Amino acid sequence: MTQIEQSTLTFLSDLKYHNEREWFQKNRKRYDDARKNFESFVQAVIERISEFDPILKGLEVKSCTYRINRDIRFTNDKTIYKTYMGAFIVKGGKKNGDRYAGYYVHVEPGSNSMIAGGAYVPPMPWLTAIREKIDEQGDTFVKILKNKDFLDFFGVIEGEKLKSAPKGYARDNRYIEYLKMKSFLVSKMISDKDITDSKCVDYIVKAARIMKPLNDFLSNY
Repeated sequence: MTQIEQSTLTFLSDLKYHNEREWFQKNRKRYDDARKNFESFVQAVIERISEFDPILKGLEVKSCTYRINRDIRFTNDKTIYKTYMGAFIVKGGKKNGDRYAGYYVHVEPGSNSMIAGGAYVPPMPWLTAIREKIDEQGDTFVKILKNKDFLDFFGVIEGEKLKSAPKGYARDNRYIEYLKMKSFLVSKMISDKDITDSKCVDYIVKAARIMKPLNDFLSNY
């Protein structure tokens, strides 16, 4: 069974305290080994999820993973490298993350790993479509969120909200609290012990299966 190795977490922990180009170059092989481990893990997750979400069949891990280098152009934080590894599993790869809901796998030491998903700050055309769908099919949306497996595993849906009703919707709309949302997210944290367990792929696949109805509702395929 493919799993995240302890050496991958150790490398990321060390990188947090030696976040500089010279150290990274000296430890390049450790990074390459950690990256390959993460990619193998994610590929195994993709293949398992595609068994019940066939729209992902044939998706390659390289189209889902992110670079370790941070984009420091527009931030005061000039730290060079990310201290985690992430992959967004979605139709067509991460480039479509602004069009479709998907499954996000995050590996970070300190028990900060997670499985998450949904729609993060969807662009206005997509957000408008989601709101229209909630307004028209709110009962279906609520049924997804109130499903026992969903509640037991994820709890409530999360995301930043508008302070008032979005334009075009009455304040007393029965689904107003959902219509105010600007992101529609679910997540489950994973401990270091569990992320390195041989059964973690099974756990993430279970989470994805529970999450799928939400992703299907949010996505406009």
